Amino acid sequence: MNASEKKKILEKFETWVKESLIKSHKKNTIKLNKLKSFKINPFLWRYLATYLEGNTNPESLAKVLVYPRVLGTSITTTFGSNMQSFITNELIAYGSTTSGIDIEFIGQDGRKKYCQLKSGPDAINRDDVKTIKDHFQGVRNLARTNNLKVEVNDMLFCVLYGEPEEKNTFMTELERDYKVLVGNEFWTEFTGDDSFYYDLIDKVAEVAKEVDMKSTVDQVINQLAEEIKGSK
Repeated sequence: MNASEKKKILEKFETWVKESLIKSHKKNTIKLNKLKSFKINPFLWRYLATYLEGNTNPESLAKVLVYPRVLGTSITTTFGSNMQSFITNELIAYGSTTSGIDIEFIGQDGRKKYCQLKSGPDAINRDDVKTIKDHFQGVRNLARTNNLKVEVNDMLFCVLYGEPEEKNTFMTELERDYKVLVGNEFWTEFTGDDSFYYDLIDKVAEVAKEVDMKSTVDQVINQLAEEIKGSK
């Protein structure tokens, strides 16, 4: 990847953040204006409102519901699924038709890589380890049947962000048999540029300066608070 190509990709990424990620985040936030959008834990709801705001006013109860979704699960899910689409549509990768494989690309050793891609370093649990290993072995078995040479290091389990030391125990277990790449390790293998990961992060931070959704979040909280008042 030369400087001109990198510049174009970062420009596409900026557009993707604005036109896909942020718009989806706002759309998903607006949907949270009804109590039916939440699975409420009645044991903890009022406790958490008091913990956060010091009271159980309708507004405080609404914040306890909205904040975790807006700042946590909603955007994390959107980022993971949409980022994979961006990689396959805009970068040098191919969405895979092979079971258990998300993308295929040519690695820095010139060999095709078969990659299962997740968002962050806590993306798998104990049950996932066997499933991933089975998928990888299935790819190798199929390649052998078709007289293709697929080596163990051609099978990659990658996460989009994080640091190698943040891998959970299940990733460490998977790593005994297959290559696990976290954050910058993945992006370097994928692009050949060891600063590309950090350039992407900087680009999001740059775009974030233009984003202020406080009024949208406040409106959703106020709508929920009104419903909470009416339900008492």
